[in-house]
Amino acid sequence: MAERRAHADRMIDWSLIDTVLLDMDGTLLDLYYDNTLWNRLLPERYGARHSLSAEAAREALLSHMREHHGSLTFYCIDHWAEFTGIDIVALHEELVELIRFRPSAEDFLDWLKANGKRAVLVTNAHRASLAVKNLHSNVCERLDAHVSCHDYGAPKESAEFWQALMAEHPFDPERTLLIDDNFHVLRAARAFGIRHLLTIAQPDSAGPLRQVAEYPVVHDFRELLPVA
Repeated sequence: MAERRAHADRMIDWSLIDTVLLDMDGTLLDLYYDNTLWNRLLPERYGARHSLSAEAAREALLSHMREHHGSLTFYCIDHWAEFTGIDIVALHEELVELIRFRPSAEDFLDWLKANGKRAVLVTNAHRASLAVKNLHSNVCERLDAHVSCHDYGAPKESAEFWQALMAEHPFDPERTLLIDDNFHVLRAARAFGIRHLLTIAQPDSAGPLRQVAEYPVVHDFRELLPVA
């Protein structure tokens, strides 16, 4: 850990950063919750509702997900409720015991606040999903502002999102850090001019470590805290 923190000190000069933009699912919160919901529980319920085998239900959902991947529709709970005929918010509430912060995320948020860094949640999650997660984590209360892509009618993968974010929550891209597990989002942010970009090594605590060459990688948020 000491070696990783020393590496992070070389990656980030905190004197050059005023604003930190933080993704939620897979960045601040463990993606295991969402992966369990969308990859296991929803296919089970969808198959049972429509008399499909588990494999057929999973393939039908995956096919529809691939069709809309990266779009606002992909992240819209209302769309998925209509498509599946299932109350998606109710599924969220069945798994609330899985909602948890990633390693040392809370310590990192405390450090940002104590050191005068503005921290803004920027998520593709639907507001209904965000509400459930916030109820069981208080993640929004730990940040200076929270934004869903649905507020702007455009996903974080689009230039429109970043333009709308800048208009509502002005920031200097040269002095802004974005931490996100989604490579497409990071590329969109880089194209917009955000200078400092980090990604996550293991968004899902039950999933594998990712091998990433395009962006610096964070394993544990303690790595980003300056060595005393």
